[in-house]
Amino acid sequence: MKHFTSSAMPNPIQLDRIRPRGPLLPRLIVIGSGWAGFYIAEYIDTSKYAVTIVSPRRTTAYTPLLASAACGLFDFYLAEDSVRSKSRSSIRFIKANVTAIDFARKTCACSPAFDDDPDETLTDFELEYDILVIAPGCASNTFGTPGVDEHAVFMKNVSDAMKVRKILFDLLEKASLPNTPPERVKELLHIAIVGGGPTGIEMAAELDDLARHELRDLYPEVGHQLSISIYDVAPCILGTYDQKLHEYANHQLRKREIRIETSSHIERVERGVMWTKEKGRVGFGMLVWATGNKNVPLVESLDVRFSEKGLKRILTDGYLRVFKGHGSDEVYENVYALGDAADIGGASLPTTAEVAVQKAKYLVERFNSAGTLREELYKGPFQYKRKALVSYIGSHDGVIEGNENGEGWTGKSAWLAWRSGSLTWTRNWRSRIMILFTWALNSVFGKEIAKI
Repeated sequence: MKHFTSSAMPNPIQLDRIRPRGPLLPRLIVIGSGWAGFYIAEYIDTSKYAVTIVSPRRTTAYTPLLASAACGLFDFYLAEDSVRSKSRSSIRFIKANVTAIDFARKTCACSPAFDDDPDETLTDFELEYDILVIAPGCASNTFGTPGVDEHAVFMKNVSDAMKVRKILFDLLEKASLPNTPPERVKELLHIAIVGGGPTGIEMAAELDDLARHELRDLYPEVGHQLSISIYDVAPCILGTYDQKLHEYANHQLRKREIRIETSSHIERVERGVMWTKEKGRVGFGMLVWATGNKNVPLVESLDVRFSEKGLKRILTDGYLRVFKGHGSDEVYENVYALGDAADIGGASLPTTAEVAVQKAKYLVERFNSAGTLREELYKGPFQYKRKALVSYIGSHDGVIEGNENGEGWTGKSAWLAWRSGSLTWTRNWRSRIMILFTWALNSVFGKEIAKI
């Protein structure tokens, strides 16, 4: 357990000054509806704050569940949740992008987030805040590789997972046409995954399971020809794990004939073809891009301190308050940042859902305890409780990161630990019950994907 403080920082902002006065409530704006923003929307005390969520998406995706949903383990709607609900009807949701923040005036400039406004009838607007939480998340990083945006599929939301499933079945149908040449079938049924981290590996694992247990029966002529390749610029896959675990994962994946191309540099992507520095032309039917994050435009525009290495992230103190720009040790009044777009100065943490949720929980508990007997419990800085990483590698196998006192482990127990995460990531009990019910049906009748 870590404790984050800074001797150069002022005392934490006292929440007494923003308590409700009469019928007026302090205006709390949350930018983003990802892991952090959605948690705040779920658990903030709306009797104390007038809460507004501003996000281009009205739903939040449970990203660890996207690959499973794409491959038919359960319905897509179980991999996301809506910001709007009867239980949160007092929270205002605005479908827009925040394009700028004026910290002096305490305003957010917003632009409606709709692609289908041909007459441009929707105009920009401003929102005033008393408390601001910045959690816009990150976008997929293509590293400037030409053609990726046009020809790759990303795995950020349920729409992406739906696209993966549609493309996969279209490829199988094209390959099944009687006049499709054998060499064309080979390229159509090659799934290339760029990114050897947990997202890319789990996508490969779920696709391989699907191919072995469903597609070969559904498409007896071509299903057995589906091939999967993983490309990564790093020298190994699952590099966040220790050497023994990522070597085990590498061995098990290769044993199932999943090609792993590490130290691979993608130079450009065209329709159905990517070019690598090492292999030259590589044909594919579907390219899944699952590597790296980059900032959303809002973050780049802010007058704040940023991290100096790796992903450019908003720096906060241990209380998640945002530092002013130009190297200042001062923080903005009642402005907080969390999620993938933020980091704690001097105590960097990974861009994971677990970190985002823990920070959101800390902030909610501080806000909700203001003016109560419990307030003293939440005046300390944020403490991160590290949990072991778990990744699925297919065929009821997985890897779990070890703790400080022991090695990690592999095998079916690791798979069960990962699969049980499908129930803990979603905080909706109805969804948990439906996931269990779907698993039971799948075990008897086959995966849901076979019915689509």
